[in-house]
Amino acid sequence: MASNHARSLRQNPTDAEMRLWSKLRRKQIDDHRFRRQVPIGPYIADFVCLEQRLVIEVDGGQHSESVKDDIRTAWLGRQGFRVLRFWNNDVLGNTEGVLTVIAQHLAAQCPPP
Repeated sequence: MASNHARSLRQNPTDAEMRLWSKLRRKQIDDHRFRRQVPIGPYIADFVCLEQRLVIEVDGGQHSESVKDDIRTAWLGRQGFRVLRFWNNDVLGNTEGVLTVIAQHLAAQCPPP
């Protein structure tokens, strides 16, 4: 069941996910609410701002050139979501830069689904 898997992912975050969540939670970016490990259709998004329909994925090396990620991103796009992907090392080594990119995408108008 997706909700059980999402709960498990929330209980065992990666270092990069913990770092980013500490900056996204409690409406810290322009008062936008994020949720983490959220089931959306057949997928579980690392982070999502439902109001802006913005999904943020934090990827490790296993995602390098992943066809499954391309399929997932395309599916989410058809549902009206924008998807941002960041590498773990970017989140850990350049957190402020990642947050700047997220804030820029939040400021942009979300296209209608």
